[in-house]
Amino acid sequence: MSDLEFRFRHTMLPVGDLARSVDFYTRLLGMKVLRERTEGPGGHNVAYVGYGEEGTHPVLELIENTGNHDREWKGHIAIAVSDVPALVKKLEANGVRFTKALAEPKSGTNVFIAFICDPDGFEIEVNQRRGGIYS
Repeated sequence: MSDLEFRFRHTMLPVGDLARSVDFYTRLLGMKVLRERTEGPGGHNVAYVGYGEEGTHPVLELIENTGNHDREWKGHIAIAVSDVPALVKKLEANGVRFTKALAEPKSGTNVFIAFICDPDGFEIEVNQRRGGIYS
């Protein structure tokens, strides 16, 4: 896989109260809010915090579930990959378990994404932004 480029993108932590968590990480640990989004009624609120821009530094993705969501939030790490479809083929050929199959970018987004499990069952998001590994 030497032709693929990888880097840590983020670590996702489920939180009970987004404002409380953002306050903790920013006021007490010196991180900055890099971006936020809300995913409608029954969705979730998300804040990305960190010590540098997402394109060059790993960040924390804090997710507050605001309703009945279809997946249990356990946390995961995310790894940016230069060619997710190629990586997915290699992972499938090696019997890696997927918790979410490769998804093409949805309208309004620019991310190829899949979720896999490591040998101990820990979930890993692999993603590729159209702008490249550092976007």
